[in-house]
Amino acid sequence: MRLSDVIEVLSELAHPAYQESYDNAGLLVGDLQANVDCALLTVDITEEVIDEAVKEKAGLIISHHPVIFAPLKSITGKTMPERVILSAIRENIAIYSVHTNLDKVANGVNYILTRKLGIVNPRILQPVASELRKLVTFVPYDYAEKVRNAIFNAGAGHIGNYDQCSYNIEGIGSFRGSEDTNPFVGEKGKLHFEKEIRIETIFPRVTQSSVISALLKAHPYEEPAYDIYPLDNEYNQIGSGMIGNLAQSMPAMEFLNHVKEKLGCQGIRYSGNTYLKIQKVACCGGSGAFLISRAISAGADAFVTADIKYHQFLDAAKDILLVDAGHYETEQFTKEIFYEFLMKKLPNFAVRFSKINTNPIKYI
Repeated sequence: MRLSDVIEVLSELAHPAYQESYDNAGLLVGDLQANVDCALLTVDITEEVIDEAVKEKAGLIISHHPVIFAPLKSITGKTMPERVILSAIRENIAIYSVHTNLDKVANGVNYILTRKLGIVNPRILQPVASELRKLVTFVPYDYAEKVRNAIFNAGAGHIGNYDQCSYNIEGIGSFRGSEDTNPFVGEKGKLHFEKEIRIETIFPRVTQSSVISALLKAHPYEEPAYDIYPLDNEYNQIGSGMIGNLAQSMPAMEFLNHVKEKLGCQGIRYSGNTYLKIQKVACCGGSGAFLISRAISAGADAFVTADIKYHQFLDAAKDILLVDAGHYETEQFTKEIFYEFLMKKLPNFAVRFSKINTNPIKYI
């Protein structure tokens, strides 16, 4: 299978356009036209992981954290990322990373974290705005269904748990083609009036190219008219963190032990009132301290994340149970996300879990 085909599938899971501006997700090493038969899944890429990929005959490593994060001025092998890159090139191994874009999608890092913690009916804690677009087009009455279906199949028309959403108004369109046209209806050089349907629907920004391509292909007119409007609406399928409820409330200390057990933590840090009952829980895999105030305002009893600073613990101690379960521990399940998605989309493609524990933090 070509590497480009695997990457196209991974883009369906978490489009690279959703990554943060500081991030470096995507293809970091490799030839898009190369053939790959097996992928190794990992959280981080180390020299040991490269050796493992060679042993497993994996021509592709899919990681959560990018091995190239800070800019590189040279690749001489003096640092770990440089040695990894050199080894990957030498062994003809491609590297693809799905980082903050996987953090932000509704079925990504935070969703699987809610599953592991037993949080039910989760929703995105901080949805993003300005990711949606509205499409308006005008179609001859008899072709409206064909065009609607085409743009729906290309990714338009989703509102929450509903799909094929659109608004339709009947009206009369007018046009006059020049002598260089070949009009679908009417005659060139003559003003024509046609009964049309105005179709309005929405789509995510990242699908615009495929939606418009589908529209133009399905529309019968030589020059279809359409408008695209940016929307400020929050998009509840993309954003940071998640929040939901435990199936049953539990005392704070019991909840802390629950987190430790489910995530396999050697130790966790926490602050807050341990005499409270925990029911509503927010979480964010990795460095999610920027969401503390959002979790508090959303009414969460506890917030599970990583990399919380001393004064952040101090400032929020009276408002919420803050739980720092570890960066690796809250993101370790990304391998399962990759595996489940690839097995569903590419069932004949070989996928292996890395057996290397890449967590750089040790405890005594």
